[in-house]
Amino acid sequence: MRDGGRMHAKDILIDGYGRIQEEVHAALDGLGPDGLHFRPDPGANSIAWLVWHLTRVQDDHIADAFDLDQVWLSQDWQKRFGLDLPRHDTGFGHSPAKVAKVRVESADPLTGYYDAVHEQTLGALRGLAAKDLERVVDERWDPPVTLGVRLVSVLSDDLQHIGQAAYLRGLFQSAAA
Repeated sequence: MRDGGRMHAKDILIDGYGRIQEEVHAALDGLGPDGLHFRPDPGANSIAWLVWHLTRVQDDHIADAFDLDQVWLSQDWQKRFGLDLPRHDTGFGHSPAKVAKVRVESADPLTGYYDAVHEQTLGALRGLAAKDLERVVDERWDPPVTLGVRLVSVLSDDLQHIGQAAYLRGLFQSAAA
């Protein structure tokens, strides 16, 4: 992690993405279908949807930024989940009806898919050089988005969503008690 006493940006990113993985496992641990699909309001997201969505976003954005195949498609997770959604759907703009389509019988596919995406993310991050973070990966924005900005954006988005999932878990456990 250190080179001459200096911490590199990729080490910080690797640590940050590792924290997402820890929180994904903690949020899903021991939950059955009722907990995974709990929605405190018909317009709210479920834990299953939040974890699926944050994983889809990480998968989509990391694959795009590093010119990799999405794990969702290359490792057949899309078929394993069998969701009634388009192949490349990441959950952006989902209506409550579409949120309800993200259903699983157990947490296993969610943790399995997240862990596979995490491994691809770590592989990409381990190969980073400091200059790579300055590379523009998306010119649709003003200013254009660099790889460093994209990686921090995904990290932030994922941490927010897993925090929401942890909060929902607490609500579910309180309601079930």
